[in-house]
Amino acid sequence: MSFLSIFAFVFKMPHLAPRTQHLIIYNIMLRIFFLVLLCSIQLQAQEIHFRVNLVGYFPGDTKIALIMSDQPLRGKAGLIDPGTGKTILEKKLAMAAGQSWGQFKYQYEFDFTDVREAGTYVIEAGGKRSSKVLIDPQVYGNYQEDLLAFMRQQRCGYNPYFGEVCHQGDGRIFYAPVPDSTFYDFTGGWHDAGDQLKYLITGSNATARMLLAYELAPDRFADRVDQYGHPQPNGIPDVLDEARWGLEWILKLHPKADWLIHQIADDRDHRGFKYPHRDNADYGWGPNSYRAAYFATGTPQGLGKWKSEATGIANLAGRSAAALAMGARIWAYLDGSFAQKCYRAAEELYQMGQKQEGYQQGNSFGVPYRYNEDTWADDMEWGAAELYKLTLNTSYLEDAVRYAGLIREEGWMARDSMAHYQKYPFMNVGHYALYPMAPEALKKQLAGWYRANIEKILTRAETNAFRIGVPFLWCSNNLLVNFVTQVTLYEKMTGDRQYHKVMLLHRDWLFGRNPWGTGMFTGIPENGESPEDVHLPPRALLQQTPAGGLVDGPIYRSIHDHLLGLTLNEADEFAAFQNAHVVYHDDLGDYSTNEPTMDGTADAILILALWSKGY
Repeated sequence: MSFLSIFAFVFKMPHLAPRTQHLIIYNIMLRIFFLVLLCSIQLQAQEIHFRVNLVGYFPGDTKIALIMSDQPLRGKAGLIDPGTGKTILEKKLAMAAGQSWGQFKYQYEFDFTDVREAGTYVIEAGGKRSSKVLIDPQVYGNYQEDLLAFMRQQRCGYNPYFGEVCHQGDGRIFYAPVPDSTFYDFTGGWHDAGDQLKYLITGSNATARMLLAYELAPDRFADRVDQYGHPQPNGIPDVLDEARWGLEWILKLHPKADWLIHQIADDRDHRGFKYPHRDNADYGWGPNSYRAAYFATGTPQGLGKWKSEATGIANLAGRSAAALAMGARIWAYLDGSFAQKCYRAAEELYQMGQKQEGYQQGNSFGVPYRYNEDTWADDMEWGAAELYKLTLNTSYLEDAVRYAGLIREEGWMARDSMAHYQKYPFMNVGHYALYPMAPEALKKQLAGWYRANIEKILTRAETNAFRIGVPFLWCSNNLLVNFVTQVTLYEKMTGDRQYHKVMLLHRDWLFGRNPWGTGMFTGIPENGESPEDVHLPPRALLQQTPAGGLVDGPIYRSIHDHLLGLTLNEADEFAAFQNAHVVYHDDLGDYSTNEPTMDGTADAILILALWSKGY
């Protein structure tokens, strides 16, 4: 019965005095007032959080917002044009499938894929509205240039960000066929992350991945700086300036036909935040002086308590050969002399890898943390494929086929856990590089190996509300970037887009559709929620956060809570969004989730470049 019906019924009761009738009506009205007030208070107190891609969506994208609430939501959600107030799309809220995340037990999906018209919108549900949601065919702009700027900020030697020259004492060599501590010039390369170590493990991959980005999207890169990073064009796309910085360093690490150096410095570097040109680390020659350089022997190494588990050098030799062969191909039209140096070194390193099949790991000194890479056939496949493209020597093609059969689908995607960087690089580019030259039967195998791993991520993604299938190991964001890249390359190989939706959901996680509602690249989107208090010297020393750096990302608590020297500097701003198993902090003290990495950033340049003009 409605309230109006009740009022009419009261006034039709002749035995009641008018005063009594008025008292009854007054009482009813009072109850209505307090009921409305109570509902209003409950709505205001209800916590509702919208999780969307903060950068935005292409018109043709799958677009699924996730809405988290501490109380049930009823009714519908709508996509609103805030300028006109018009409801563009309205749908009944659907409970998200899979396990809910954290403290918000009511989690819903709002699918607005059908809206394809460019514009700025908001989502409304439960009486509250989201931040702006952008749909635009140019929504990713030129963010790849921010990532390249971050790479320049990581340079060792002349660093254009600080305007200083650092680490001119790199380095005094160990394990080489010369007396220990002999000096050679190994300056250059990139600082690995918030620390100032340098690894061929990551540097070779970063170089090759930037060259791949250029080859697949040559028209997507600007020319804003010269080879030193000065703000003036030099006629060469900036991605090639940065890749050449890496190639020049690889050439330095290979000073003789049978020599390869794989690491500069070790965890003795970890002495707090410091300006790179005022390094307080002491390797036995005083602070800000010479640093140790490690010769790649293919055997266990370590100058302190902890030893690696190396078995060969083919991972580094093959990956470096791939980068140098790509460099030789590209610079043949830009600088013939440099191209020849790259070509000669690529062949020499590849032959070294053939002679010492196996993997060289990173070295640690005073703590057990190191890069634990234990695969190598994928790198030799990549090197052989790129050398075949360069030389058309069929022996390289035969090698690439053999190495592809050795590595098959091995990698992290099938695993729920692994040691730090155990299956690095985090996708096998060799399969993609080999694919165009492979016979049809092998093409099916190569695509099938990619597909098998994609399916494993898809299966894992179905277990949680965010539909994310990446295990939250240290550097989980690197895994996300490489999963997105693998799907992208698989689509280019086969034209099969059946995994495009799950790829987009993983992309969206990187840009805010995650429990914490934050992007995972510094400064992206501009003026949006993104990592700020990152574990990086410019933030600690200058209170500046360089844009474009991909942070490590969420990590299992079982790993996070047992890491040495990890202390938060401030109260956890994301405390309400953590769960019992996975944690992320935007805090200077959290080197496990909030430290930007050079190699993860380099890996992401390709996908940002491809998206820069639509996809």
